[in-house]
Amino acid sequence: MQKLVIKKIVARKILDSRGNPTIEVDVAVGNGKVVGSGRAAAPSGASKGKHEVMAFPSGGPDTSIEVLNTVASKLVDISAEKQEEVDSLLHELDGTPDFSKLGGNAAVATSMAVAKAAASALGMPLYKYFGGEGAFYLPYPIGNVLGGGAHAGKMAPDIQEFISVAVGAKRFVDAAFANTRVHKKVRAAIESKDKTFTGGKGDEGAWAPNLDSLQAMDVVAQACEQASDEVGFEVRPSLDVAASSLYAETQKRYIYEREGKSRDAGEQIEFIIDLIKTHKLFYVEDPLHEEDFEGFAELTRKVGKDCLICGDDLFVTNVARIQKGIKAGAANAVLIKPNQIGTLSDTLAAVKLAKKHNYVPAISHRSGETVDETIAHLAVAWGCPLIKTGAVGGERVAKLNELIRIEEELGEKAKMGRFR
Repeated sequence: MQKLVIKKIVARKILDSRGNPTIEVDVAVGNGKVVGSGRAAAPSGASKGKHEVMAFPSGGPDTSIEVLNTVASKLVDISAEKQEEVDSLLHELDGTPDFSKLGGNAAVATSMAVAKAAASALGMPLYKYFGGEGAFYLPYPIGNVLGGGAHAGKMAPDIQEFISVAVGAKRFVDAAFANTRVHKKVRAAIESKDKTFTGGKGDEGAWAPNLDSLQAMDVVAQACEQASDEVGFEVRPSLDVAASSLYAETQKRYIYEREGKSRDAGEQIEFIIDLIKTHKLFYVEDPLHEEDFEGFAELTRKVGKDCLICGDDLFVTNVARIQKGIKAGAANAVLIKPNQIGTLSDTLAAVKLAKKHNYVPAISHRSGETVDETIAHLAVAWGCPLIKTGAVGGERVAKLNELIRIEEELGEKAKMGRFR
């Protein structure tokens, strides 16, 4: 069989879920004639780690597309099945350490589209293309059901995401619907507390109420408990604190404006520990700011196996930063976002490093999303036991519904992921 090579790359500007521009890429591959195609779109974050690659160059998405169109000919006739070579060439063509010339969104969309095109040409779904016959573990969905911080309005809680995780589910479809059940219960609880609530939502489809963080935590914890009783398996509350957005560098304190409180590092750690113990939290993401490896390590030691402490802004899917965290004992889980690092090869390296050191990899969407379903396949291909992709909303359920289809396709082979 002739070598499968890239034949054509086309990039365009499209809308993300916030109505902002992002980049979608189409790739055609062939072995004498066009036999496969792939389409991928990159998301964008609102709460970004400062060590992420640049989503776009200084000129924005239009400049990104111009640069990609200029260099696309250098990718033509490269083997589509050699993902590392494709991704290495993307780095080379950009020539900067942070994709500031091409833009990380253009790079990751191209990287994903090449992989999807190759899988298409070979007649297999992406999860099997990357994971082979060993890809049959479904991730537990992390569902954002009540929002605050950078994803919601001024009167919403300071903490960014209040989450449900159906850790007791035996099937993915049941876990996904358990999260939507919690989402519905949270709305009803908010309406009983705030008669002025109009059903407002944040960027990820989570309810954005006029509550402080502790009130919101109570609402979500109770909704998870009620849902657990109804579905017959455990649904546990969780958090994404997004603490970097709360941290005031000049004061060295975490500022909770909605609550009218501030906390130093020690007080922040004790605050998080109290929330974990009081509400039996399963997962806490970014409880401290993105440079506090020491604080993450202290918190991780103190909670032990009671809770997953996940680094997002701390690690930004970057192998060097994950290695630093491992050395320090900071966290025990890593959020994995392909567009934070720019290529699938770089993303997979982060997943492999995390798993080698018993850190739980949780693959994730961004707050500004598209209907692209690639991360659903990557979660199964790479054995990530968690996927953070919201609970409702078209761009969120695109991933959830794809995983329901994958579970159906796998049939009796399908199993839920393993955390340890």
